[in-house]
Amino acid sequence: MPEIILSHNQQFSLDQTLGCGQVFRWDRTGNGWWYGVVGERVIRIRKDGSRLIFKGAPSSLIIKYFSLDLDLRPILTSIDQDPFIHAAINQCTGLRLIRQPKWECLVSYICSTNSNIPMIRRRIATIAQQFGKEITFEEKTYFSFPDPFAISCSGGYAISDCKLGYRTPYVLDTACKIADVRKWEDTITALPYEDARRQLMKLPGVGPKAADCILLFAFQKYEAFPVDVWIRRIMQHNYIKTLSTSSALTTKEYETIRRFAKSHFGEYCGYAQEYLYAARER
Repeated sequence: MPEIILSHNQQFSLDQTLGCGQVFRWDRTGNGWWYGVVGERVIRIRKDGSRLIFKGAPSSLIIKYFSLDLDLRPILTSIDQDPFIHAAINQCTGLRLIRQPKWECLVSYICSTNSNIPMIRRRIATIAQQFGKEITFEEKTYFSFPDPFAISCSGGYAISDCKLGYRTPYVLDTACKIADVRKWEDTITALPYEDARRQLMKLPGVGPKAADCILLFAFQKYEAFPVDVWIRRIMQHNYIKTLSTSSALTTKEYETIRRFAKSHFGEYCGYAQEYLYAARER
């Protein structure tokens, strides 16, 4: 099988990267292999020391998808601004942000509202099975993620079978609004972060957190700082003592947190967010 030899200073943890909750279509087997669907490919990959061994994709896709062309050292140095984030960086050495397929990431985070990771994974798998193309890999059947046209042309009946709950019309309406997915991707990519954020939040079911997740994970706008209950708790305990301890995260609090994060961690504050989130239970 093909392999990539990681350089001496090319920090990368496959397990940290795929296991931290940023993607939903990867599974790890007991012998250390990860299987995932990326676009219309099924990829099998594992890390053995400095060797990255894989099947199902060219090395160029592996490098791009896992951001292996990005020098992680100056990014981590730039966000290493206090003892708390310093500890998180040390605990999650080699965690990288994946460059996710943009349309799939959009739908994934529409489906993520008020949900845990197992539920999100089930919803995405169901959408793929209902509307995607079959892919046979190592004598097993997988499904690609469908484009907007495949979902919108199905009407409400087929998507209702995916059991998305109140998110059903959000996914269907969003698929109908994005007739030309490549044009939509190019438009959001070209916009500055704040403008891109406003555009995304015009789509059904896309609130502040979903917009920031999509911009961070799919569009590499690293100044995005998604705030959920975990991040809010971390920021309240360690950075912004004046935050409310009430159960509901208000729009004002969300803005306070993300603007503080940009000021404190800098232009790569999205990387700080992922390290803080990944280290939260360790």
